[in-house]
Amino acid sequence: MLFRNVVFLEKYYSLILIFLCREFFFFLVALILFYSCASKDSKKHIQDDLILIKGGVFVNEKSNLFGKNASVNDFYIAKTEVTQKEWIDIMESNPSRFKGNSLPVEMVSWYDCVAFCIKKSIKEGLLPYYKIYKDSTDEFNKSEFDSIKWLVKRNPKANGYRLPTEIEWEYVAGGGQLSKSYSYSGSNTVDEIAWYWRNSGDTTLIEKWDYRLLEQNGCKPHSVGTKKSNELGLYDLTGNVREWCDDWYEDEGIPRGQFRSQRGGGWIGIETHCKNTDRGYFEPNGVGPDQGFRICRSKI
Repeated sequence: MLFRNVVFLEKYYSLILIFLCREFFFFLVALILFYSCASKDSKKHIQDDLILIKGGVFVNEKSNLFGKNASVNDFYIAKTEVTQKEWIDIMESNPSRFKGNSLPVEMVSWYDCVAFCIKKSIKEGLLPYYKIYKDSTDEFNKSEFDSIKWLVKRNPKANGYRLPTEIEWEYVAGGGQLSKSYSYSGSNTVDEIAWYWRNSGDTTLIEKWDYRLLEQNGCKPHSVGTKKSNELGLYDLTGNVREWCDDWYEDEGIPRGQFRSQRGGGWIGIETHCKNTDRGYFEPNGVGPDQGFRICRSKI
């Protein structure tokens, strides 16, 4: 009898052990799946066309900010300028003068770009970085030509899309921490990496700049990403279309001005305006056929 009881207990404890092992196994699998999904969820909105930029101080010796202890934080930025296809997918219209899915969107104002960032963020389940108050006037907008002057507020803690600041733009255009101190974004030879006034048409122009020559030569923007990338794998920071930045052009720590900043030059622009250090500007409501943008996101 005692022997049979011992055997019974051994079988009983064995069953308990098997049950516990099985439950632990299921728990372990669930835990792995949970963290795997959590990891994927945290990255699901970081698209393939965004590159994580490692922040730091400026190492490009030709930068406006080299040796001035200026630095940027890590952030994400798009490999290319926003294309017309991307714009249409979000805004359901196409304001561009030169039509083509793979061409950069142009004829967009600073306000248009902000609206795109908001709509794209909402569509992808992100917290918008911007909020537009169309019924309020921005008292810091001193432009006599901007008839819109909408109030635009920012949420620095948001994970949604936004325009790069000028300091971020110059940092990535100059190659970030991988910089080789090029004058243009990815080369000292502008033709290697840019569509600009001399090479954006049917033939290479050798005359002095004249807009009539550009028209006669069929100069225009080109498909994004068709020139050489820079050290960070980014395209068209030099040339193709000018890129809107978040900042006021006149901003020296005071958030006011008449113009919003633009960088990189465009297919109409001369070589000097294509340099990483050159600063462009336009009224926030201004548009042009060589004026587009690229998006970025803060690393939250």
